[in-house]
Amino acid sequence: DFPSAVYPTAPSQVWNDSTDTEITLHWNYKKKKIELFCQTEVLQPDGEVELHNSSDVESRHNRATVRGLRPNTEYAARVRCGAAKHFWRWSEWSQRLTIRTKEGTPSGKLDLWREITPVLGGRNVTLFWKKTASFQANGEIISYEVTWEKLEDDSKPESISISSVYNSTRIFLDNHSYRISVIAKNNVNFSLPSVLIISGALDNSRSIFSTEELKEGQVNGTDDGILISWEPRSIYDSYIIDWCNFPRLQPCDLQWRRFGPNTSSAVISSAAFVPGVRYKFCIYGSVANKASLLERKIGYLRELPPRLDPVVRKVDLTYNSVTLSWDYLTNESEPGFVRGFHIYVSPIQGNCNLKGSKKYIISADSELCKYTIENPEEKRYTVEHLMPNTKYKIVVKAFTGGGEKTPIDGFRYIDTPYNSNMLYFVLLLVIVPTLVAAICHWKMKWVKECCCPVIPSPNKSKVLSFKEYKIESEKVLKINDCIPDVLAVDSNTETQKL
Repeated sequence: DFPSAVYPTAPSQVWNDSTDTEITLHWNYKKKKIELFCQTEVLQPDGEVELHNSSDVESRHNRATVRGLRPNTEYAARVRCGAAKHFWRWSEWSQRLTIRTKEGTPSGKLDLWREITPVLGGRNVTLFWKKTASFQANGEIISYEVTWEKLEDDSKPESISISSVYNSTRIFLDNHSYRISVIAKNNVNFSLPSVLIISGALDNSRSIFSTEELKEGQVNGTDDGILISWEPRSIYDSYIIDWCNFPRLQPCDLQWRRFGPNTSSAVISSAAFVPGVRYKFCIYGSVANKASLLERKIGYLRELPPRLDPVVRKVDLTYNSVTLSWDYLTNESEPGFVRGFHIYVSPIQGNCNLKGSKKYIISADSELCKYTIENPEEKRYTVEHLMPNTKYKIVVKAFTGGGEKTPIDGFRYIDTPYNSNMLYFVLLLVIVPTLVAAICHWKMKWVKECCCPVIPSPNKSKVLSFKEYKIESEKVLKINDCIPDVLAVDSNTETQKL
């Protein structure tokens, strides 16, 4: 026996053999006179170090086996030993060996999705697949095997082999229902199949007809992505959301994510998302590998102001108002959802203070009157309380959740006409009196006789032309010269004298 102060030398002549999940280290001791207990250090790919103790049997045979490793993975391993009895300290480590486990059967399934395009006589189905966190290739994938077969009859399945450098393919299906499966193949074996059920064209047409009635709900961007929510249905075992990373390009780089049955919202993020681009999201419910479209959503990571201003096509003027009609066509390239319109008005001379408007300050010496229309479908507006015979500048601007295009320019100039009612009033006050005066001047004698008749003088009356009676040169009418209606006798002195 060795004294207790003596410890073994490092294992020499170390070699290994391996399977897809195990590594066995072998070594030699030139002079082995004591029973040894050995330990193996394994360096994982992520840098973590694991220690494994050898059994008595393995130590007697100068070997150590480490189990539970991943196939086709590189490890680094070394071994050291100590006296099984009277242990004092470990030996030095042996040389470190770099070992790759052998390939194994792929584990897990691929994540499979599809895009369906109706064509004459059937449909083009583009299949996409990707590796999930649970999928392990356990070797080098050399191909993908795609198989499809009809569900209505026992016809022979069709299949194609796709190179490992691709993760999609397109196949043509007629109007029947099909079962599609995709498996990954390495040098050892195949993975489990990923399966999709594609309904018949008749079923699809009914489904498309019903889903076309679905409105595209608007969704909002957040700091982390675009928030999508949907109404959950108990019949589905999972949900799928798909979208295009580059919706303006073809191919658009279709992406998708799967969610569990108890999920009803998610934040979709992608490094490809940029502000001012509209993204479309389709939400599907899946049961028994058959997906149905449930909802559509559109949204922006962040909205930007419109690129163009509305085109004013008609202007109707009165002396105190202007009615504007405009066109504004929106499409998928719009950098934000149009929320409404702003109308800016100002007289050329001076600032604006129209009733019902809000002041919009441009600079210390310049301001505009601002009207807001919060209905994007409303494309007509009347600005009232203008001054007659005044020149104004006016412009219509669209605004989104990201604001409006700046600076405020592109003004249209208008001149309000005279107030016709005031003109009529002037006519009444000036022309009519003038006309009356002219007529009066023309018929002056007639007017004078009508309005100011001459009071007859008794001396000039023919009735008083008699000569018999005069009192101090005034003619006196004899009573018998006329026939009175009533006679009255006056008893005053002058009458008696007469």
